[in-house]
Amino acid sequence: MPKDTEPGFRPVLPPLTAVRAFEAAARHQSFTKAAAELGMTQAAVSYQVKVLEDRLGKPLFRRLPKKVELSETGRRLAPAVASAFQGLHAAFAELRETDDAVLAVTAVHTFATNWLVPRLGAFQQQHPEIAVRIDLSSRNVDFTREDFDLGIRGGRGKWPGLQAHALIPIAFTPLCSPDFLARHGPWAAPIDMLKAPRLDAHDEWWRLWCQAAGVPHTPPAGPSNVSLDVQSLLGTAAIAGQGVAMLMPAFFAGDLAAGRLVQPFPLMATDDTAYWLVYPEGRKNVRKIRAFRDWILAELKQ
Repeated sequence: MPKDTEPGFRPVLPPLTAVRAFEAAARHQSFTKAAAELGMTQAAVSYQVKVLEDRLGKPLFRRLPKKVELSETGRRLAPAVASAFQGLHAAFAELRETDDAVLAVTAVHTFATNWLVPRLGAFQQQHPEIAVRIDLSSRNVDFTREDFDLGIRGGRGKWPGLQAHALIPIAFTPLCSPDFLARHGPWAAPIDMLKAPRLDAHDEWWRLWCQAAGVPHTPPAGPSNVSLDVQSLLGTAAIAGQGVAMLMPAFFAGDLAAGRLVQPFPLMATDDTAYWLVYPEGRKNVRKIRAFRDWILAELKQ
């Protein structure tokens, strides 16, 4: 069996740098012009072509005074090499075009559902050429291993290798439905409200809000069988009158304005964190990332 037909055989290709130098020199019929295109010296182009000639055992150019011409071997090889490079350019251009057309965003659930998604139409109007794909996740993804362009996450804005822009400070307060308030209130002081059924009563936010309200010890929760981890679900349960929920009013402005939720006390508490827009520092000038960053920061200013 001939060696080049044996299973697993891979022909040894010449160095890509040498092939690239030959393609440019053949196209320009000049080592000097090829060097200018490739950012190399004329001597470097000549050397790379010589490497290829030594590999083939045949000259690819005739060196004439002040110019070069393709040899017979060079004329036979040049079209195939040019076609191969055109195919590579087309493949990378298509990949770049596809990559530029889709923006992959990983976002925490409530920020995405209650704030981002209702406003995405404005971004699409400004950038109809960019399709946005949103993945809901509470974990901090690894941008070096996962196929995401941007992330929206909670924290203090310090993640190695990531550029971070503060979006919304995490500030929370108890919210409930008007019907729930009518059944269990009114409450003259926070300590009175704490006797009513609370949703996710063991959430750390309850302790922080009670501390800010001057309640030294958070009393045991009233009866409630509802325990949820996501603010959007807690908000839905609160609107349904199932209890008082510790929520961020910034995510429920529409429900508050429509009277589906009420805020019994004006006091807001915080855990000194915020929601942040993050992306790898090395990709800050990518067009689609820059477009989304500029849009969301401008939207928040409004």
